[in-house]
Amino acid sequence: MENAIKNYDLHENVRSFVPRTHKHFIGGEWVESASAQPFDVKDPATGRVIARCASGTKHEVDLAVAAARKAFDEGPWSKLTPSERSKAVWKIGDLIDAHNTELSQLEALDNGKPVGVAAVADVPLAGDIFRYMAGWATKVEGETIPISVPYAPGAQFHSYTLRDPIGVVAQIIPWNFPLLMASWKLAPALAAGCTMVLKPAEQTPLSVLRLAELIQEADLLPPGVLNIVTGDAAAGAPLAEHPHVDKVAFTGSGEVGRLIAKAATGNFKKVSLELGGKSPTIVFPDANLEQAIGGVASAIFFNQGQVCCAGSRLYAHQSVFDEVVEGVSKIAKNIKVGPGLAAGTELGPLVSQEQFERVTGYVEDGRNNGAHVAAGGSDNGSDGGYFVDATVLTKVNSEMKVVREEIFGPVLCATPFTDDDLDAIARDANDTNYGLAAGVWTQDLSIAHKMAKKIQAGTVWVNCHNIFDASLPFGGYKESGWGREMGHEVLKNYTELKSVCMAL
Repeated sequence: MENAIKNYDLHENVRSFVPRTHKHFIGGEWVESASAQPFDVKDPATGRVIARCASGTKHEVDLAVAAARKAFDEGPWSKLTPSERSKAVWKIGDLIDAHNTELSQLEALDNGKPVGVAAVADVPLAGDIFRYMAGWATKVEGETIPISVPYAPGAQFHSYTLRDPIGVVAQIIPWNFPLLMASWKLAPALAAGCTMVLKPAEQTPLSVLRLAELIQEADLLPPGVLNIVTGDAAAGAPLAEHPHVDKVAFTGSGEVGRLIAKAATGNFKKVSLELGGKSPTIVFPDANLEQAIGGVASAIFFNQGQVCCAGSRLYAHQSVFDEVVEGVSKIAKNIKVGPGLAAGTELGPLVSQEQFERVTGYVEDGRNNGAHVAAGGSDNGSDGGYFVDATVLTKVNSEMKVVREEIFGPVLCATPFTDDDLDAIARDANDTNYGLAAGVWTQDLSIAHKMAKKIQAGTVWVNCHNIFDASLPFGGYKESGWGREMGHEVLKNYTELKSVCMAL
């Protein structure tokens, strides 16, 4: 495994950390699997094995949940003051920033994304969410509510609400933004006073395991507050249905989201789901086309298109359609494809062979059903890696799979519109089972505000795309999920509301 990374210029901590057989992190200790054999972790740029990780089963999940249960029910985490929790959460954010280089390299090596992108986006955003949520630890508040009781005239009551931490949380995260998605889950849960069992995606466990190692070395959390079980569905399924878990937070596919929702019915645990998307990007004829073309390209090609809110459906007015498609296609043809750790890489490999076959299969299906390939349309032919060219498809319609289904790759489906009726444009944008995000490109404030109102999506970006901030709630309508990540809204995911009524 050491030979698989020898040609990369890596931080010494990364070079020593990666080629191990990694263990679970349970109750503050590193624990091997009792029975299952370790699984391989591959570099998507080469297809070579770079590490092995312990395969979790129900046994390891039971141990992790028990550790989290003990830490919550008996303390000391649940007995800390909000201020003490706040300090610990803040320090985790600073810890992430201090180790930017190695965490960025782990993301690039494990996921395939360009290391430069991870260094300025993934890692800083991960650190920022911890500091933002640290501030909320001391502001999880209730309200005083005056009440009038018709059947008790003259009686006086003092009524108020409390927000309690929900308890033990199961958190299951995807492979597209491993460290950031873990941070989106961990930071608010910690701020609220919960304990947790986190399962990273089996394709990309390394950055989360390194974060746990850093937290342990810095002695920031008591044993059992943070537990990590690695593996596939053999770990995910028993975690989602575990009777001693109080809440499941999941980010991933709709297919798995449905399974998790069903599994949670055993003890009616709370569930939040951030699922897929098929986000529209709408370019009006008055848009600044230079900005719009760059924005449309970034919306779909960022992170190899492996983004739940990627702008995968382009609707451009007929009068500017050709210019927009030509501009985006030019960017697609000139984008630099390469390993995530290579200098200047703009488009890295897809995360796995499975994802490679999925994306190329969709492109082929589109071509077979009449779509025109304006750019890309094939794998990149790199030796052993899962590379796919940035692709632009035209002559598509709303019945095609490439338009209706989430591809999760760098594939844009472009359609012109001629109607000036905003309701008609919105109907096309909303013609999807998803409702995660949308982009609107116009210089007309009236159009911008009207479209933001009409589009059925949790986030509407105007003259921008993929702008995230810890204070801005993120989540979806329809089959894009339940609940919101980030902002103060996310605290509802990790707290229970209690009403107290006192007769005076």
